[in-house]
Amino acid sequence: MVEQTEPFFVPLERRGVLGIGGSEARTFLQNLVSNDVRRLAADRALYALLLTPQGKYLHDFFLVEHADPEAGTTLLLDVERERAADLLRRLTLYKLRADVVLADLSDRYTAGVIVGASDRFGLPPLEGSARPADGGIVFVDPRRGRLGVRFVLPRDRATGFAAANQVRRGEESEYDALRLREGVPDSSRDLAVERSFPLEAALDELHAIDYGKGCYVGQELTARTHYRGTVRKRLMPVRIEGVTPAPGTPVLFGTVEAGEMRSSSGSLGMALLRLETLEEARATGGALRAGDATLVPQLPEWLADTLPSPDAIGKH
Repeated sequence: MVEQTEPFFVPLERRGVLGIGGSEARTFLQNLVSNDVRRLAADRALYALLLTPQGKYLHDFFLVEHADPEAGTTLLLDVERERAADLLRRLTLYKLRADVVLADLSDRYTAGVIVGASDRFGLPPLEGSARPADGGIVFVDPRRGRLGVRFVLPRDRATGFAAANQVRRGEESEYDALRLREGVPDSSRDLAVERSFPLEAALDELHAIDYGKGCYVGQELTARTHYRGTVRKRLMPVRIEGVTPAPGTPVLFGTVEAGEMRSSSGSLGMALLRLETLEEARATGGALRAGDATLVPQLPEWLADTLPSPDAIGKH
């Protein structure tokens, strides 16, 4: 269910939009990405990954069905804007002779989020539910419904659309704080390109991976990790007490390296932590340090439920 809060909308300037069309668009994506594109529909959005052949993170994105006749596309991808060109390049390499049209539509569409007002859009309170809206599409975040309703709208309509639905303009920091409290990563701010494994960020629990869909790039190692339960690190939200550490700052437990700092907003942040060291810190009451700050893990219930039991940590 989607919890209500004071409604606000935020155009996410870090996000861009790619379009994919052609008669083989869905088959093309189905063979590449981690989710089952056959489930994508006008009333259902998906969250998916493009991985390396070794199962490491390259890109994550939202997939929606929306026709743009002018661009000749039928699917839109809500992606990291500064890395959209890289994703487009990689997709083009896989295209070969397939009947697929690829386009960067970031100058035509705005991607963003509206928090606390899902009931105003006629959307079922279910992750991924979607519907057309004002020349674009709105959809409940497929990862966690509490993150609000995302939108992909023509650039000249986003502000008016929010005003018509009586939601105030918010700051991106407000949304960032909500995202961090929910323990949800923000693309390459939290996921290291060609280094991170998706299960270290519980991306399967965030509905990015369909274990029943069959082959895609990186599928073999991802499935093996899932079925063997060999994840030894986890990305998780932390409360920062002290000076906010820069991304990449090592996290220490005494003199032992326990992980690495990732994104942050105010007193909240995200850190990749070794589960065995985290359990030792909990058992002894020791502190995790990053630079001049102390980090205190703040696990939301959904994420806490995915962690292995203390007896299982380090025994794989």
